[in-house]
Amino acid sequence: MPNNQDLAQRDLKVLWHPCTQMKDHEQWPPIPIRRAFGVWLEDFEGTRYLDAISSWWVNLFGHAHPAINAALKDQLDTLEHVLLAGFTHEPAVSLAERLTQIAPKGLSRCFYADNGSSAVEVALKMSVHYWRNQGQPEKTRFMTLQNSYHGETLGALGVGDVGLYRETYDALLLTPIRVMSPDAYQRSEGETAKDVALRAIAAMKQALDTHGHEVAAVIIEPLVQCAGGMRMYDPSYLTLLRETCDHYGVHLIADEIAVGFGRTGTLFASHQGPMTPDFLCLSKGLTGGYLPLSAVLTLESIYDAFYAEHAAGKAFLHSHSYTGNALACRAALATLDLLTETTLIRNHTLAQAMKASLETLQDHPNVAEIRQTGMILAIELVKDKKTREPFDKAERLGHRVYRHSLSAGVLLRPLGDVMYFMPPYVISHDEIELMGKTAIEGIHQALKGHR
Repeated sequence: MPNNQDLAQRDLKVLWHPCTQMKDHEQWPPIPIRRAFGVWLEDFEGTRYLDAISSWWVNLFGHAHPAINAALKDQLDTLEHVLLAGFTHEPAVSLAERLTQIAPKGLSRCFYADNGSSAVEVALKMSVHYWRNQGQPEKTRFMTLQNSYHGETLGALGVGDVGLYRETYDALLLTPIRVMSPDAYQRSEGETAKDVALRAIAAMKQALDTHGHEVAAVIIEPLVQCAGGMRMYDPSYLTLLRETCDHYGVHLIADEIAVGFGRTGTLFASHQGPMTPDFLCLSKGLTGGYLPLSAVLTLESIYDAFYAEHAAGKAFLHSHSYTGNALACRAALATLDLLTETTLIRNHTLAQAMKASLETLQDHPNVAEIRQTGMILAIELVKDKKTREPFDKAERLGHRVYRHSLSAGVLLRPLGDVMYFMPPYVISHDEIELMGKTAIEGIHQALKGHR
């Protein structure tokens, strides 16, 4: 059997890891994981790590969940995969039925893809193709919010606004129209989160006054801009944006890849508007963290714009080999079986416990704010609380907290200098206490010498 050191050495000879400067691994080798259970990851030496970020936000009900395991074992004996062009199977049909039943009202059609970025690409293409089929081929541009992130394939990256990516790959990307985000962290003294949302809607209306004739869709991450630093905003923005898109005749794409399936306190973040987008993009937690799968839900009226005789040339042009994979769909069905009203009620209690675990940080001079939406909590570390001046990126303060947390048995991978909790829903109160205690200790340790 491999050991930690052997597997790490073999890894570094052949693997290239995502979102990683590989030279860092000369000092900090990758951590081999032998098995996982519940909220815990375990290496070959028996060291355990609390998965406080749900393995990049995908794991809803813990690792090796017996119900999802059983569903996959059963599916393996029946059908692992078949192409979904001209064929179908029970897991794909059942999952589409379930998703359209629980999604915001009116979303009646489901198109499968392989991952979150691909779901965004499907929605972008569907929107532009819809307008083409409707005789408005000039509507080809997209509006996106500042600080947004929608994935890393080129189309998805092209409607994002993370500076590092755009600077590096700019020659390959779309040129969206960027509009003010409703991010409440931007609020001026005396302003509320709702005030910021109203300013952002005013900016959106102004932009659509100028560009509405050429815009196919506005794309947003409802309630939380996750990869942009877990920035959060008031739900009123969702309702107002839906009204605005309707007024100007543009689609609304809701990217709920990271925030769907109970993360924000409701089944879907769009429910908090409430509003129904024209396209709802889902992935990550869809299969409980087991297998890659995504779905785009849309309206019957959009589906109808593609429905025609073959000779009309209106069919939607998008296909992946593993579209609607039977194993992934079965894992998703088992995950949805676990996602009940009781889960959402329990999550509310867990969210309160997460907040309470960090109570002593509220007045810390280097904590700009602790913000929370449901089961997502973020700690914004800054050089000066009053001015919100950030630390120099070269100091890698968040990375220091991350390294300390690993040494204490907790996986807290930061977004720059933003530490966050996004744990599986099966986490216990004692495990939340450990998560909070470790974050506090890690922050104090990292900040030594800064006061």
